[in-house]
Amino acid sequence: MSVGDMLAATVPMARTLGLEFLETTPERAVVRLPDRSDYHNHVGGPHAGAMFTLAESASGAIVIAAFGDQLSRAVPLAVKAEIGYKKLAMGVVTATATLGRPIADVVAELDAGERPEFPVEIAITREDGAVTGEMTVVWTLRPNK
Repeated sequence: MSVGDMLAATVPMARTLGLEFLETTPERAVVRLPDRSDYHNHVGGPHAGAMFTLAESASGAIVIAAFGDQLSRAVPLAVKAEIGYKKLAMGVVTATATLGRPIADVVAELDAGERPEFPVEIAITREDGAVTGEMTVVWTLRPNK
């Protein structure tokens, strides 16, 4: 089972929104939010909360893909998130997440007994390629005690 398949099966909000995990690798995660009128806002596009969930889900997918081999000794947790809505989003939107630090550096901090933090950058785009939003989620790997 791929990371995307696992998240779609086990994360209730991902199922509720019908998120489609198109790519989930340690280098990049791409997740699509279908255009469903149930999740539209007052101007007919996806609600801000749905786009936040889309982007946060993409960040979680790349974290699991990048650090899944560390789950026996650490729990990934989102520390904080910031989102900016840049343009009107209409129709299907896609979130593309990338890690802001090298995996090896994060694991080295974990090996040293630290609780590493690292950003994940996410771009939300319309089907025409226009960036409608940008989000940064700071994650940590909390060592198991």
